[in-house]
Amino acid sequence: MEGPITLHLPDLAATGRLAARLAPAARAGDVLLLEGPLGAGKSAFARAFLRHLAGDPALEVPSPSFTLVQSYELPDGRMAHHFDLYRLSGPTDLTELGWEEAREGIVLVEWPDRLGALRPTAEDPTALTLALAHGPAGEARLARFSGWAGRLGALLA
Repeated sequence: MEGPITLHLPDLAATGRLAARLAPAARAGDVLLLEGPLGAGKSAFARAFLRHLAGDPALEVPSPSFTLVQSYELPDGRMAHHFDLYRLSGPTDLTELGWEEAREGIVLVEWPDRLGALRPTAEDPTALTLALAHGPAGEARLARFSGWAGRLGALLA
């Protein structure tokens, strides 16, 4: 496990730039666990991350709040999956959503506490936890990272 590393994100654009810095380092099998309260920037981060992975700044990336998962075929043939588990009643529902198959690609998970025992451990080298929080002023956010041992420090330096 690497981290935690905390960054100050002064605005939404900074959240997008951060996602663009991290996206090229994502590998098949990686899972990004996006934590934080409503409005902290989880969906904005996921949207920017997926657009960068796809190489398409105009890619439509709807929130999977009601569909629970949205999948994207990337130009290099990999798949990326964006899960929003806020409305999930429990981890048993993940089977229907194709959780095991999704784990073969790149996975972003909002509300990862709903994963229960399926949540990757802190020692899992494929897991990156990003905890977003409202900062002290206006649009500001705080981003706290842990995971991706050996990769994270160089990306955020």
